[in-house]
Amino acid sequence: MTRLLRLLPLLAATALAARAQETIRVGEIACLTGKEASLGTSSHQGTQLAIDDVNAAGGVLGRKLELISEDTQSKPGEASTAVRKLIAREHVVAVLGEVASSRSLEAAPICQNSKIPMISPGSTSPKVTETGNYIFRVCYIDPFQGPVLAKFALTHLKAHRVAIFSSSTSAYSVGLAKYFKLAFVEGGGEVAAEPKYAEGDKDFKAQLTAIRAAGVDAIFSPGYYNEGALIVKQARELGIKVPVFGGDSWEAEDLITLGGDAMEGAYLCSHYSPEDPSPRVQAFVAEYQKRYGGDKPDSNASLGYDSVLVLADSIRRAGTTEHAALRDAIASTKNFDAVTGRITIDANRNASKNAVIIQVHNGHFQFVESVAP
Repeated sequence: MTRLLRLLPLLAATALAARAQETIRVGEIACLTGKEASLGTSSHQGTQLAIDDVNAAGGVLGRKLELISEDTQSKPGEASTAVRKLIAREHVVAVLGEVASSRSLEAAPICQNSKIPMISPGSTSPKVTETGNYIFRVCYIDPFQGPVLAKFALTHLKAHRVAIFSSSTSAYSVGLAKYFKLAFVEGGGEVAAEPKYAEGDKDFKAQLTAIRAAGVDAIFSPGYYNEGALIVKQARELGIKVPVFGGDSWEAEDLITLGGDAMEGAYLCSHYSPEDPSPRVQAFVAEYQKRYGGDKPDSNASLGYDSVLVLADSIRRAGTTEHAALRDAIASTKNFDAVTGRITIDANRNASKNAVIIQVHNGHFQFVESVAP
């Protein structure tokens, strides 16, 4: 009996190794629960759909992809724990995730030190890929998104005096606010107020009252959808009627659910539009709705999908899952035809691609315009 107990860990390890040879194990870290679960769930569903599509087409290098997901619970510290487990215990060849920049920044150093390629679907902070040469993303970055939103405010909204209402505790919010302000001021605009809040706050009326007194033409709120919805709702309750707009982390159906009718007319930046008539996009939208039902897939779903396609294409081109060769193949991705547009990974391991402006209209997200890099 004692001998059997001693053999059990060895047998389990042997079984795991055999299983790993049969499949290509891909790790995923996503906020499937907690306050940003809408973002993570959407990304995960797109990721799983792509895994299934690749496998249905025969897999990669004669092997099926096996997705192993870990929930970061929208909490600090969970991403690092999850990625250590995926690397040390599950022996994944690459990690997909996270959506939130702050949690990607926790995971990236671990992947870099382990020489495991990591592809973030939606983390836009420049600091994520600055971690090292094994860290990539399939979305654009805040130094691009910020100027896009500044140009939109100046030209489309005709706003020349704005308030920036950002989170002081979110790397994403701090970075996007910075790049928006630089471009907006350079374009001739004026930032009249810059109040702050902390993630998890529920009452924003004191800051909004100060914004109202500043007499601004528009309010930019570069945070996540949960606080963003409450900010818009409370702004309207205070009689603030100027346009309010946010970044790509506003794009979640819960933004509309939480904000209700107050969200009507609000603008945000996105990575794609399900209204794009291209066959690539429409096939993805139809397949996603057939699988999951409900509303059309948002950008988090499409970015999750694309992260898998870029990884699978890179494994094929590398001809192996060996870490260094796979890293080099991801880095050489050029003009890859993805759902969110043609993706080229630049010298800093970021995706060069278009941005899209969308608006809440009749309770749904509606395409406004596309902006090229």
